[in-house]
Amino acid sequence: MMMNKIYIVDDDSDVCDALSGVFHSAGYSTEAFTDGRAFVRLARRQTPACVLLDICMPGPSGLDILKQLDARTYPAPILIVSGLDDVLSVVQAMRNGAFDYIEKRLDCDAIVARVVDAMDTWASLRQREEPLASSVSAFSGYHELTHREREVLAHIASAATNKQTGRTLGISSRTVEVHRSRIMQKLGARNSVDLMRIIMNNGHPAAPARPTYETALRQQQKGS
Repeated sequence: MMMNKIYIVDDDSDVCDALSGVFHSAGYSTEAFTDGRAFVRLARRQTPACVLLDICMPGPSGLDILKQLDARTYPAPILIVSGLDDVLSVVQAMRNGAFDYIEKRLDCDAIVARVVDAMDTWASLRQREEPLASSVSAFSGYHELTHREREVLAHIASAATNKQTGRTLGISSRTVEVHRSRIMQKLGARNSVDLMRIIMNNGHPAAPARPTYETALRQQQKGS
């Protein structure tokens, strides 16, 4: 990741120039794109510190680009920028993984402050998630799960409820239940307790409990 670089994507070259100047003055380097396709090609190879993406563009729109990059899993915050008061588009953008929304009519200082705050928040969230992801992915069965199942599993491991998990991931509690069921099926877990044992035992089902002395004695007496 390029920690000091911001990608600016807008079909209006004047907007690109203006935003580039603002962030250069704030100490950041920038790279501007007036063509969404060119941006996607580079963004798949190189990760900036942040992306400012115009929601209304010819060719692939901002929403299209969010989907093409799978913005929910993209390793940098993508902030949607728009000069339109379009609530529906903003909601769609957030549902498709946009990290935040910025209005073009904000003054320069406010835009910089919003972007810096978004990058700090993103970094803080990643620091909290990485240790959890590392502990959960420490077994081979983890790699049989889809990306969304891995996200749900990480929340299960942190003892989050279905409602809490759904709120964080932007999906319904019912959808979380479906993912949980599939995870258990793939990992051979009989119930939630068994699932936690599998995670803690590096992907292996828990070994059957050894009988106590009293249990073994009763079994012996029944057989005699």
